Amino acid sequence: MEIYHGLDEVPRDGIGTVITLGNFDGVHRGHQTVLRAVAAEAKANSLRSVAMTFDPHPRTIHQPQTPTQMITSIRQKSQLIAETGIDALFIQPYDLDFAAQTPEEFVSRYFVDGLDCRCVVVGDDVRFGHDNAGTIDTLRRLGEVYGFTTVTIDEVGRGGRFSSSRIRDQIIAGDVAEAADQLGRYHRVEGTVVHGDARGRDLGFPTANLSADGEGLIPADGVYAGWASFSGEDHPFPAAISVGTNPTFNGCDRRVEAYVLDKEFGEFDVYDRHMVLEFVARIRGQVAFTGLDALIAQMHEDIADVREVLHT
Repeated sequence: MEIYHGLDEVPRDGIGTVITLGNFDGVHRGHQTVLRAVAAEAKANSLRSVAMTFDPHPRTIHQPQTPTQMITSIRQKSQLIAETGIDALFIQPYDLDFAAQTPEEFVSRYFVDGLDCRCVVVGDDVRFGHDNAGTIDTLRRLGEVYGFTTVTIDEVGRGGRFSSSRIRDQIIAGDVAEAADQLGRYHRVEGTVVHGDARGRDLGFPTANLSADGEGLIPADGVYAGWASFSGEDHPFPAAISVGTNPTFNGCDRRVEAYVLDKEFGEFDVYDRHMVLEFVARIRGQVAFTGLDALIAQMHEDIADVREVLHT
């Protein structure tokens, strides 16, 4: 998949496009349905499929006092969109000048002049242009003016359409199992493995600590059953994943760490490797224990619960 960061990067090769646009945070099952429809429409008509997205999220610009916590980083989002068969991703820098365009200015500059659009595929709740004044009716009217067709995709969902906002709330609340159903995959957090306090190793449960600049929305504090993948390994490993501040040890910094089941620390050195953590289900919330014996006993129970969830 090609990635464009501006109109000057779009190839001028005479190949028209089929376009969709949106924030696509999380690239959930509803997004996937639209993106695959775009890819199929383009392939059937020998056109280029293009997904247009925005960075940063528009709400971060319009409501800077309450910035949106993103489910996926722009890199993660790009990878997930590529998996749907889209030919190119257009990442539009979002600022107030861009937001000030009228719906027609936006369509004329980007869809028509910039991307040689032949067809737009969107949900019927699409909004675009200054103050979100553009609607599906606006898009259809502009299509008649500029010579492109507009295709709408029915809402997709179970008990209501799939929603990035709802998924975001589920992850923040720790309901990663329900989020996975909406996403069509397990929610991922990833980054480099860094050195921690080595307390887990001293307790007999060595953990791989995620770097503070990891990608992906971190779920609520607690212990989770999940899968851990590492660069250089050919398959994921079952893991008990801990999120929190280690209150038993009066910790302050929020951390994400994974205990890989059935692996000894000496035989499995993963420092400085890239780690991907997939959250399957929440086992329990964060607890401050009164002593190490109680903590160790609970950790054994957690691992048993993780095995039951993962069927390992």
